[in-house]
Amino acid sequence: MNTNTPPRVALFPFLAAVIVAGVAFMPGRAGAQDPAASAAAAPPTKTLVVPGEVFSVDGHTAFLFTPADPEKDEAIPAETPRPWILYGPTLAAYPDEAEKWMHERFTEAGVAVAGIDTGESYGSPGAVQATEKLHAEMVKRGYAAKPALLGRSRGGLWASAWAIAHPDLTAGLGGIYPVYDWRTYPGAENAAGAYGLTPADLLAKVDELCPVERIDVAAQAGIPVCIIHGDIDVVVPIEPNSARLKARYEALGKGDLVELIVAEGQGHSFWEGFFHCQKLVDFLIQRARDGATGGDAAAAAE
Repeated sequence: MNTNTPPRVALFPFLAAVIVAGVAFMPGRAGAQDPAASAAAAPPTKTLVVPGEVFSVDGHTAFLFTPADPEKDEAIPAETPRPWILYGPTLAAYPDEAEKWMHERFTEAGVAVAGIDTGESYGSPGAVQATEKLHAEMVKRGYAAKPALLGRSRGGLWASAWAIAHPDLTAGLGGIYPVYDWRTYPGAENAAGAYGLTPADLLAKVDELCPVERIDVAAQAGIPVCIIHGDIDVVVPIEPNSARLKARYEALGKGDLVELIVAEGQGHSFWEGFFHCQKLVDFLIQRARDGATGGDAAAAAE
């Protein structure tokens, strides 16, 4: 027997490894093996509480509630851009059924509603940048460059951050028990990651990165505000958030631009009055229309 000949069975594991590796790296097959690529190829999905569209913007899921028949809205001339409301927070669960009535009122009035899901980004610069891409997409689709804004709860951080970053692209700011100070909710410890900072570093930049500390930008730009907030809210206390925003406006002689509706005896809840607030709905419809037509209702209030 020739003892210099290695056993043939020793070749099989090596050959098997070569074959598997070759298959794995064959052109056209790598994508099929990549879960991330498969997920990217899948269309975005979202449950909508009123008729509309779900689409992707720069890898983020976005939604659009479309007016039933915008051509019937005589308040908007046919040649003008279409009015819309920029909504936050767009998350898997939001907008939800509690808000259905108000979104139906918006779309029945010929006003669209749109938002982009940036996760728990708490109005961070990254959230604003993603919203800028949604805004560009909406303008491309024929919507106004100057939407009204609606922030519910922590969505107030998204909405106010946009108004501060782009006062010239903000027709009005509305809120349902909104957060304007991330120190109160979710707290610096929880918000810091979204800002790419440690909690200590985020607190050190509070004057630069906390919306309520910079809301003077919106006030000086004459952006009108309408908010409904409960007076016993312990999750998002009214005083350091909505009341503080109003006080900042008042300190600049702009208090008449803010209507703060105080829901007595109400906390952070699904109380119907928050979501069936006719004053807030009317405000947002009018501001969205003025943003589309170039109307200046804010100047009349100054």
